[in-house]
Amino acid sequence: MEEFHVHHMADHHLKHEEALNLLKTARGHLDAVIKMIEDERYCVDISTQLLAIIALLKKANTSVINKHIETCVKDAVNNGNVDEKLKELEILMKYLEKSL
Repeated sequence: MEEFHVHHMADHHLKHEEALNLLKTARGHLDAVIKMIEDERYCVDISTQLLAIIALLKKANTSVINKHIETCVKDAVNNGNVDEKLKELEILMKYLEKSL
């Protein structure tokens, strides 16, 4: 079991490269928004930037979920272990429902 996780850890950078780039962009935007607040910039401008960050985070999350389906769930289907992955997706969908 341990080898499985070690093997996948090496693949995570490439597997989640899109999400990683989006999160780094969001981090840069967040630093800019913090500066906007410190500089007492206009409220609507701050809010607009916060909404842009939220959109980036949602897009990163969608990317991670899609990669999970394309890789982990697909592997589980091929190996006959799909029930656990479906249960994980059901739980995840409940979290997504709450966040919308």
